[in-house]
Amino acid sequence: MMSFKRWLFLSVFLFLAGLAWGMSASGDTSTLLDENVDALKKLADFLSPLPHTSVAAFIFLKNVGAVLVGFALSPFFCLVPVAALVLNGGLLGLVSVMVVQEKSLGYLLAGVLPHGIFELPALIIGEAAALSFGTAVMLALVKKERRKLLLPNLKHNARYLALAVIMLFPAALIETYVTPLLVR
Repeated sequence: MMSFKRWLFLSVFLFLAGLAWGMSASGDTSTLLDENVDALKKLADFLSPLPHTSVAAFIFLKNVGAVLVGFALSPFFCLVPVAALVLNGGLLGLVSVMVVQEKSLGYLLAGVLPHGIFELPALIIGEAAALSFGTAVMLALVKKERRKLLLPNLKHNARYLALAVIMLFPAALIETYVTPLLVR
């Protein structure tokens, strides 16, 4: 069984590859980004009249759901965790370039860093657990002797998944209460 540290390094690499891709993407991706921005605006319009506690709960549950889905679907060739890491990195890179061009680096940092110091490691830890578990399931399907390692692997990775979920709680609170104050 590969050590969790290696799964973390792989997850960081995939996220950074997505970040680099997003930062270097050409203007061709602007239509994709426009669609995402429109969806985010609709979501913001829906959330804005709600109490802050409801917004924080929504953000927390959305992020937890994303990490849990990645873990649950990881046995399918680890496609969801890989896509989650690369696409989240790519979207962050793409948005970062646009925000720095339109506003400033300080504005970007104020909007991302406060909650990002919890949310990004939570994403990486959660998806590293998903990659580890998904690989263990796939190996257990093709190698009978690996099946006895599946339950210990699940227990091991469930701890990291729980850590990721716990880290998403302060991220949601900060994103709801602190980030809006900093970007005003």
